[in-house]
Amino acid sequence: MQENKAPATAQAKPLKKKSKWTKDDTELTILALPTTVWYILFCYLPMFGIILAFKDYTITPGANFLTSLLNSKWVAFDNFKYFFGLRDFPQILRNTILYNLVFIVLDIVLPVGLAIIISNIYSKRKSKTYQTLMFMPHFMSWVVVSYFVYAFLVTDKGLLNAIIRFFGGENVAWYSTAKYWPVIIVIMHVWKVLGYKMVVYLASITGIDNSLYEAAVLDGATKFQQAKYITIPALKPIIIMMFILAVGGIFSSDFGLFYQVSRGANQPLTPMVATLDVKVYQMLTSGTIGLGKTTAASLFQSVVGCITILTANAIVRRYDRASALI
Repeated sequence: MQENKAPATAQAKPLKKKSKWTKDDTELTILALPTTVWYILFCYLPMFGIILAFKDYTITPGANFLTSLLNSKWVAFDNFKYFFGLRDFPQILRNTILYNLVFIVLDIVLPVGLAIIISNIYSKRKSKTYQTLMFMPHFMSWVVVSYFVYAFLVTDKGLLNAIIRFFGGENVAWYSTAKYWPVIIVIMHVWKVLGYKMVVYLASITGIDNSLYEAAVLDGATKFQQAKYITIPALKPIIIMMFILAVGGIFSSDFGLFYQVSRGANQPLTPMVATLDVKVYQMLTSGTIGLGKTTAASLFQSVVGCITILTANAIVRRYDRASALI
C-alpha cells in the first residue's frame, strides 16, 4: 500500500527591510517637524535650567545668564531643604493633594454621567445646543472668570449678597471668610472643565456599536441597565486613561483657579486656597527669595508628578494591561 506523502510546505520568506526613502516618509516627516521643533525649544532645552535648583544663583556683573549660572555657587540640596522647611509647606501640600483628589473623583463621575444623559437625548439640535453651552466655559480665561465671580461675591453690591438680603439675611464677606472657599473652588473647577471632559466621553460613546443597544432593548433593558452594562464598560479604557493623567498632576494645581479667582490668595483666604503653584509664584515674585529655591519647588512638583503617573500606570498595567498608557 502506497503511502500518501504530504506536500512540503514552503518556508515563509522573511519580510524585506525597507531600504528606500519614499514620498510618504517625506510627507510624514514634514508633518511632524513643527511639533518636533516645538518640543525641542519649549520642553527639552528649558530642562537645562534644572541646574538652578542645585545652585545659589547670583547675577555676575556684565555677564549673560549662562555665565552667571555656571559661576553661581553649588549648594546641592539646600534649596530643597529651604522649601520643605517652610512653615506653611504642610498646609499647601495638603491643599494641593486634597483638592486634586476631589477633582479626580468629580471629573470622572460628573462628565461620564452627563455624557450618558446627553447621548440619550433624541433631538440632535437640543443635544448640540447643550454641548455648546457646557463647552463654552472651557474657552474662558480665569482672569475673565474672576471678574464674574467678583461681581457675584463682592460684599456690598454682589449678586449673591443681594439675593441673601432679599430673603432677610445679612451680607457675607466672601473674600474675608475662608471657610466658604473650598466649596467655591470646587464649584468653579467643575463649571470650567465639565463641558470639555463631557465631550471627551461623549465622543467615545458615539463609537459604541448601536447593535448592542438594539439587542438590549429587545431584551427589555432599561436606560439605566443599558448604561450600566454597555456604556460604562465600553468607556472603561478612556476613564482609566483620564484617571492616570489626572493622578500625574496631583501635586500641581490650576494656578488661575486658585490665584485669580481668589484675587491673589491673600490672607485670610491663604489657608484654604494656597497650593504649590500659588506658593511658587509668590516665591518668584517676592523679590527676596532666590531663583534656585523657586526652581527647586517646581522640580519637586515635576519629579513627584512623574513618579505618581508611572506608579498609577504600573498598578493599572498589573490588573488590566490593555488599559495602561505605557
